[in-house]
Amino acid sequence: MNTNITVRLISLLIGYCFGCILTGEIVAYKYTGGSASKVGDTGNPGMANIMAALGFKPGITVLIGDLLKCLIAMLIAWKLYGMTGILYAGLGSTIGHDFPFWRKFRGGKGVATSSLAFLMYSFPLGLVSNIAGMLVVFATQYLCIGGLVIPIVFTIGGWLIFGREVGLVGIVYILLAIHSHIGQILKIPSGECSKDDVLGAIRRKLKK
Repeated sequence: MNTNITVRLISLLIGYCFGCILTGEIVAYKYTGGSASKVGDTGNPGMANIMAALGFKPGITVLIGDLLKCLIAMLIAWKLYGMTGILYAGLGSTIGHDFPFWRKFRGGKGVATSSLAFLMYSFPLGLVSNIAGMLVVFATQYLCIGGLVIPIVFTIGGWLIFGREVGLVGIVYILLAIHSHIGQILKIPSGECSKDDVLGAIRRKLKK
């Protein structure tokens, strides 16, 4: 097998294995004694659902755990294969988080893992992508739109700055984001999509 292909496949596999570790499941079991699939309105093992159902501390714990697993995977791949390792391990982490084999391929939405992956590959571009997503969420109060904007901005910038391969990897991120958020996005016109006042929640937390 071509060495370049092998590097990318191994990096993807490293990321996928770490991505399959769902912190939300661990936290849900600790606080409820059961699976995250039975927590909240969606049963999603991601930070947003866990925080909404169980509180701020469990939600932040999930966020930290999801970021940490992605970080470890990318650092291992980086030590082995450099920036190519980071690019593909980050993608693998998001795929693993979204489609864990042991949970019938039903996982989270991959916003945290992809956001960190973008920052690790190119901090300036990742920062711009994440800020763009946050601003959209602040303006619209729709997390689903922000989750889609982040990979779109990264993909456009990545293709222009780093070339076709990064752009193509970015397109995969966009497809993953569409898969994760399309259900909520389609509910926006009818007003059925839930809104999240992130700024308001931050203000209330700071006042305590």
